[in-house]
Amino acid sequence: MNTNNSNPGLFRSIVTNKCPHCRKGNLFIDPNPYHLKSTMQMPDKCPVCDQKYELQTGFYFGTGFVSYALSVMLSGFSFVMWMLTIGMSFRDNRVWWWLGANAAMLILLQPLIQRLARSIWISIFVRYERS
Repeated sequence: MNTNNSNPGLFRSIVTNKCPHCRKGNLFIDPNPYHLKSTMQMPDKCPVCDQKYELQTGFYFGTGFVSYALSVMLSGFSFVMWMLTIGMSFRDNRVWWWLGANAAMLILLQPLIQRLARSIWISIFVRYERS
């Protein structure tokens, strides 16, 4: 693991929403994903390396698939955790409580999931170059 910030790793740059080209510039204008009016606003280019963020018109439409996959993975994880801690039964209301808790979790995490999906999507298409 690299301890200095001169060469950040791919996973870290995705999770922290950094430019995939230089891994230093921010992908989003507002660092807080819960400012809902500006949560998905991105600059046209990276402020550090001038990498264009929208590679073509409609580039981020594909993030719907990534967002869906992340939501399914989170739901699967919450289901397993619910099964291990509380248990699941159709004889009482535990399954409905899990569905409600899972839906609430997904709604609350949606701004983070959307940003993460965009970060993953652009990282698939833009290669890192050391500066």
